Amino acid sequence: MKLTSIHPLKTFFLRTSKHLFLICLVIPLGVCSQIVNKKTAEKKPNILVIIADDAGWNDVNYNGSEIQTPNINSLAKKGIQLNRFYTSPTCSPSRASLLTGMPSSRIGIVAPISDKSKLSLPDSITTLPQALKKKNYETALFGKWHLGLNTASGPNVFGFDYSYGFLHGQIDQYTHKYKNGDASWYRNGTFITEEGHTTDLVTKEMIDWLANKRDSSKNFYIQLAYSAPHFPLQEEEKWKKPYLKTIKNSSRRDYAAAMTHMDYSIGLVMKALKKLNLEDNTLIVFLSDNGAMENWNSKNEYGGVHESNPVLGTNFPLRDWKTSNYEGAIRVPAIVYWKNHLTPKKNNNYIAITDLMPTFLTLSGAEIPKGVEGENIWQTIFNSKTTTHDIYIRGHIQESLIRKPWKIIRSRHADDSPALFELYNVEKDPEEKQNVILYNATIAAQMKTALEQQFLKDDKKVNADLK
Repeated sequence: MKLTSIHPLKTFFLRTSKHLFLICLVIPLGVCSQIVNKKTAEKKPNILVIIADDAGWNDVNYNGSEIQTPNINSLAKKGIQLNRFYTSPTCSPSRASLLTGMPSSRIGIVAPISDKSKLSLPDSITTLPQALKKKNYETALFGKWHLGLNTASGPNVFGFDYSYGFLHGQIDQYTHKYKNGDASWYRNGTFITEEGHTTDLVTKEMIDWLANKRDSSKNFYIQLAYSAPHFPLQEEEKWKKPYLKTIKNSSRRDYAAAMTHMDYSIGLVMKALKKLNLEDNTLIVFLSDNGAMENWNSKNEYGGVHESNPVLGTNFPLRDWKTSNYEGAIRVPAIVYWKNHLTPKKNNNYIAITDLMPTFLTLSGAEIPKGVEGENIWQTIFNSKTTTHDIYIRGHIQESLIRKPWKIIRSRHADDSPALFELYNVEKDPEEKQNVILYNATIAAQMKTALEQQFLKDDKKVNADLK
């Protein structure tokens, strides 16, 4: 068979192998081995997931915000905007779903973790980094963990080769301590003390790891999980200065400064990838872990040293705030960028955070573990006409099921009064102003049944607490 008649990919690999063989004849064996390993790594992408903490729908400039986010905008312009990307209503559940590919309620995580005694991710579940390691990926987490508040239940236990940042859900940006004074700042299972702003430190550590510490013969998976724009808001004047004339409310201005600081840091990361010749083969996903929080009362936290924030993020035009199951809490800004691999556009498919794990594993050639409920949505990203699956999301006060174009929400009550159901057509009514459950009896009945079926799959201990 002539070479020209072979499939283009096969032709590429045949030519590459021939060249590598000739090179290996004239250079030391060890060096040749590194070249072969690097060529092998290039066949599958590096993966970088950048996570903002509590950034709302209207807190990124490409969605119309007054906050300037030029580097996030650049990703949105060059990549694919996931216009209907859904997470959990709070942070720990979203992070658990990312790492397990299943609704976090399946393992009993329906709210932010605050108990230091809990080991949040069961040993029986194969996590995303553990699965990627089987395909020779090196894994690292920088920043927020919030899936176990002790180093014994930190990222290194669940598949991350390298980890650095903070274990808790929120920290003072300079002391790096939790709101009750607990230590939280660590590196690879050991608590440490460092000076500097959290945003700067996690960015610097990640770039240093990329340039000096990782095994360059391997692909990498990185979670870069910022604390911004989560309170307490502690930003230097240089980050506030651009908003002195445009944002009158000082609390909102501080929030904008935190977003801009994070955006600048993302720009540093992108420059580092380019400098290290890694951008071309790195799949980048940007997302927020949940929607924005409306305000924060600091009275009972950090000894009262921080000012309260009467205004934080905005989810406009979406309804409500973090903790609910309305769109403002669970529909978040999200972008996928892979240089020269994706055509820039806005994708309106319904995609869940649980879908990222099986998608990443498929791209890496790794096996998808049993129990993963998300779906590989790579074709959905390419083709916005591809149909999507039901999305089940459970918080600690509500649960919802989304089946395009419908969304049903069930609100439970602490007393024994009946649960309240709401039905919305989120295509026609994305702001969820019209509860149409009384006018769509058949659809409502189908959605209630589907919601209950999902609810019954959840961790039984959590369900028992809700009766």
